[in-house]
Amino acid sequence: MKICAAFMLLLLMPCFSRSNSNVGSASVETVRVEGGLLRGTTEDGLRVYRGIPYAAPPVGDLRWRPPQPAPKWEGVRASDQFGRACIQTNQAIANLPSPSEDCLYLNVWTPAKNAGEKLPVLFWIHGGGFVAGAPAEQLYHGEWLTKKGVVFVSVGYRLGVFGFLAHPELSAESPHHVSGNYGILDMIAGLRWVQKNIAAFGGDPTKVTIQGESAGAAAVSILCASPLAKGLFRGAIAESGGTFGPVRADASFGESEPLASAEKRTVEWLSSVGISNITELRKIRAEKLQTMIPRQLAWARPNTDGWVIRGDQYKEYESHQYNDVPVLTGYNSDEGLLFGSPKSKEAYIQSVRDRYHEFADKILAAYPGGDTPMEKWTERNLTRDSAFGWNAWTWARLQVKTGKSKVFLYFFEEPAELPAGADPRANGARHASELPYVFRQLREHDRAAPTPKDEALSDMMRTYWTNFAKTGDPNGKGLPEWPAYNGPKPQVLHIDAGKTEAGPLVNENGLEVLDQYFASRRKDEVKTATR
Repeated sequence: MKICAAFMLLLLMPCFSRSNSNVGSASVETVRVEGGLLRGTTEDGLRVYRGIPYAAPPVGDLRWRPPQPAPKWEGVRASDQFGRACIQTNQAIANLPSPSEDCLYLNVWTPAKNAGEKLPVLFWIHGGGFVAGAPAEQLYHGEWLTKKGVVFVSVGYRLGVFGFLAHPELSAESPHHVSGNYGILDMIAGLRWVQKNIAAFGGDPTKVTIQGESAGAAAVSILCASPLAKGLFRGAIAESGGTFGPVRADASFGESEPLASAEKRTVEWLSSVGISNITELRKIRAEKLQTMIPRQLAWARPNTDGWVIRGDQYKEYESHQYNDVPVLTGYNSDEGLLFGSPKSKEAYIQSVRDRYHEFADKILAAYPGGDTPMEKWTERNLTRDSAFGWNAWTWARLQVKTGKSKVFLYFFEEPAELPAGADPRANGARHASELPYVFRQLREHDRAAPTPKDEALSDMMRTYWTNFAKTGDPNGKGLPEWPAYNGPKPQVLHIDAGKTEAGPLVNENGLEVLDQYFASRRKDEVKTATR
């Protein structure tokens, strides 16, 4: 695939769905946070607080600046509705709160009856390629995880051009001489809010686990390596995402981009649309600005700036310069099913040669492709492993080598419902298909009514995930044993409604070829000085 297409495959995210209203909810007692008093709702025995401001609206002169403290309010603030989705081009967001620049809000579900319970906390970061998504999406509602004995927090963060625009003028404004990672700084601000306020909801600020999927998992990976996030969490869950590739201006799957490259791209874009400076750009209405950006999903994304993202994460882990916490990470068996593959074997071979150059023959030997359904799966597996599998595997083996905390690696294999006539042997679990089980939102993604097997799989996964939040280890009574990833023959948990059990890494030969490819790219990577 060409580089821009590869980025599109990596950054796309399918979780766009409806939002439920709070039917049948009732008022609940107020809680005090640093901004003032909040009144939420009670729903099926849980206390729920939506639309809590954790930072000031990033509008006007605050556009493209680090998040600032949220203003305090007088009286009691109603927290029964989600805050607005961050402005984006995703049309499927229409059924959610109107997209806006004013979107730095978070939401809390808690089973605690009082502030002294000190329950573990899950902090959810949604996916969407850093250009789309919102906490209000039904798929991300936290009630079913909360019922397993944790406090659940979901956070909104700036997206696309509003969250990740880098430019020399913006870097000059910064005391750290950086720009572009505002969406990541939003997440860090949300975590700091949790540290200060989650005890009021019965949560324990010393027991926070960050959790994300796709771009959200890439963000979890970034936070695990960022010195700015040190001490803000004690565990990490990353579903289908990571950032362990080299730092290159022509960054592709599994790689990251240097600040200078991101700045250069913005300068060229502004010149092409006749805008001379950032002051002028800040005056443009958000809705108009959103229509002006290039239609490339990877155009605005996190950059390696030497401050928020210090450098090559692979090297950071090699030298144990990261936040050493327990990690639960993994990916799905047919990640590429969502994104498709070239129309013919010839087109596939050419796309591999265009991207992998001298490594193309090795890649084609491991991922041969073809025209039959089974052969097409090998093409999609290249997408799976280059974007998701290699990152998860690399994260696990580096942390095992240099860290003290355990890593638990999974391979999710339960396929979504197949189209009529589809060969089940040639289709697996696509990108994001684990999410309906993790959140027990089993009708999302246009799924059929859940079966008892679906319910059992969801219960098992929610138990693993919340056990991990409670103890740093997913194992527990009645669950298949999930060994930590270590030893000469490390094992991963193969998750399937039919049979979940530990087993070997899938397609290790292909992953090793990709590792050689990324290592060769790393020799020519851009050096990023610590700011």
